[in-house]
Amino acid sequence: MKIIKRDGREVDYDRSKIITAISKANAEVPEEEKITAERMEAIVDYIEDRNRKRMLVEDIQDVIEQKLMGEGKFVLAKAYIIYRYKRELVRKANTTDDSILSLIKNSNKDVMEENSNKNAIVASTQRDLIAGEVSKDLTKRVLLPEKISKAHEEGVLHFHDADYFLQPIFNCCLINIGDMLDNGTVMNAKLIESPKSFQVACTVMTQIIAAVASSQYGGQSVDVRHLGKYLRKSYNKYKAAIREAFGDMDAETEERFIQMRLQDELKSGVQTIQYQINTLMTTNGQSPFVTLFLNLDPNDEYVEENAMIIEEILRQRLEGIKNEKGVYVTPAFPKLIYVLDEHNCLKGGKYDYITKLAVRCSAKRLYPDYISAKKMRENYEGNVFSCMGCRSFLTPWKDENGNYKFEGRFNQGVVSLNLPQIGILARGDEEKFWKLMDERLELCYEALMCRHEALEGTVSDVSPIHWQYGAIARLKKGETIDRLLHDGYSTISLGYIGLYEVTKLMKGVSQTEPEGTDFALRVMNHMRAATDKWKAETGIHFGLYGTPAESLCYRFARIDLERFGVIKDVTDKGYYTNSYHVDVREKIDAFSKFTFESQFQKISSGGAISYVEIPNMRHNLEALEEVVKYIYDNIQYAEFNTKSDYCHVCGFDGEIMINDDFEWECPQCGNKDHAKMNVTRRTCGYLGENFWNVGKTKEIKSRVLHL
Repeated sequence: MKIIKRDGREVDYDRSKIITAISKANAEVPEEEKITAERMEAIVDYIEDRNRKRMLVEDIQDVIEQKLMGEGKFVLAKAYIIYRYKRELVRKANTTDDSILSLIKNSNKDVMEENSNKNAIVASTQRDLIAGEVSKDLTKRVLLPEKISKAHEEGVLHFHDADYFLQPIFNCCLINIGDMLDNGTVMNAKLIESPKSFQVACTVMTQIIAAVASSQYGGQSVDVRHLGKYLRKSYNKYKAAIREAFGDMDAETEERFIQMRLQDELKSGVQTIQYQINTLMTTNGQSPFVTLFLNLDPNDEYVEENAMIIEEILRQRLEGIKNEKGVYVTPAFPKLIYVLDEHNCLKGGKYDYITKLAVRCSAKRLYPDYISAKKMRENYEGNVFSCMGCRSFLTPWKDENGNYKFEGRFNQGVVSLNLPQIGILARGDEEKFWKLMDERLELCYEALMCRHEALEGTVSDVSPIHWQYGAIARLKKGETIDRLLHDGYSTISLGYIGLYEVTKLMKGVSQTEPEGTDFALRVMNHMRAATDKWKAETGIHFGLYGTPAESLCYRFARIDLERFGVIKDVTDKGYYTNSYHVDVREKIDAFSKFTFESQFQKISSGGAISYVEIPNMRHNLEALEEVVKYIYDNIQYAEFNTKSDYCHVCGFDGEIMINDDFEWECPQCGNKDHAKMNVTRRTCGYLGENFWNVGKTKEIKSRVLHL
């Protein structure tokens, strides 16, 4: 039997520890209240006879208390409860030693894997992670109500980013980069005036991104359309310089000279963005979690310049960035979101050529993701805007002049609900299900209000780049940010995990079956109604957020497996399905998946992203273009996960073969560690583990690559 400790660690069962604990309580009571050694052994035998593979340490203690009272040893039971309480006080006195020491030893797996863009081995990152462990400890013991902490520990909900809750900082935002570039900003008490050229604008933008990322814990998004003005400035600068240097010349030759210089600056500027973002480190020891929003607006005065910028961004992303071995690899940041509209949706539009480049990029690299301007306008009062870095969307909001405003707004934080756990407890009883759902939604509301209240009273001085110098606002020194927390300026998000599993539990079918779809939509609409109700009652804009938090899918599943055991199609997989997504094991084509999931995106307006996993499509771009065209007409936000061979050691991005010794081997660096490779299963698309099929002689040993 394995014992699950309070911190989640799994240790071997040791009966002597139970005997020791009862004996210590036994020593504190009068002789007539003591229990014999034989009865102690009987209690331990009872625990062992339950034949559990795993038990929570708290469950064992509960059994001991019940057995002692069953023996009529009430004074002893009280002594044991006091002993248990004292042990709890000792644990609460300092709960961070083990987690911090394990960080230093690089053995704290949960923390090290929680954030993919943090290298937990590097000293500067460890410094941030250590501070995060202290924050989580104080959050759990002091800052949150006990019932919220308990709900988090039991997997009822997830209180996101507790490692930063100690500080008055928020989640993610849309940087008001246009205001900062046009009107100047201040960094490190130094004035940064409005740039006079594209290259300088790119440099300033990356410095702003790094400064903003250092004072918040979520991602940032930047609309690159604001750079078009500065490419125009560079054009005019070169035109004036050439005329001054060479006097009159024919217009065609002059334009060629200007374009040569401009293209060189365009390439250098975009390269600055790409390399600065990937080499700059924020104060929390990671690259800025930034997204570039690529949207061509025909009504924009600088649309042609923006088309040139977006094309260059995609060209450089297609090429990749060299790693330490000099091999071109896909950089994690900046993330790219490409907007499909009438003029570039591959239906004969003026900018289709850029979309074709985006498709080539999707086939080879991880990005861009795609937003359909058509579907987004349907869902957001005619507006098209970027999600924030964490993939959450703001709600529409108008300023005092009646104009919609999105840039310069932010998200206060996230709490996510474990839907499958409600289904497990309800056992198919819908009346019980909806009662539990409402109780847990109320808990989520209280947890979200803890986030909101923690930010109230924050003065602008805590992060001048955000509050005083334009990223969010231009408040005065000493002014509080309170007015930006109310009346819908910022949002706060209710996330959710496991719509597939809860539907399976309650209806016995997937949400793609008619009965399952009806139930799943009722669950979604119920959560959406709760957020709308909270918004009406408080004036704070709550959003229903289809979180892409992959690690949370595993955490909730792990907790429920330990509590409830193996449940087919639920806890037996080791993960829960993210938000409203169709389970990865279902046989469904990309077009059907997007069509089906789009109905949930509309409800989940506080954040939604759908994806499909596709094989290596580099040699079949026409098929991928068809999917992109389909996205424009059918779903608001989508991305591709491309399955292709990739070596994580050197970044080789080609076909990895089996060598003469029947081992996977990278042809570029010789890496043979299969765990450090992604290898496409070419025969039937099987995505599980491959095994050796060993015959009687070495000559007939072969690799099984298909079911």
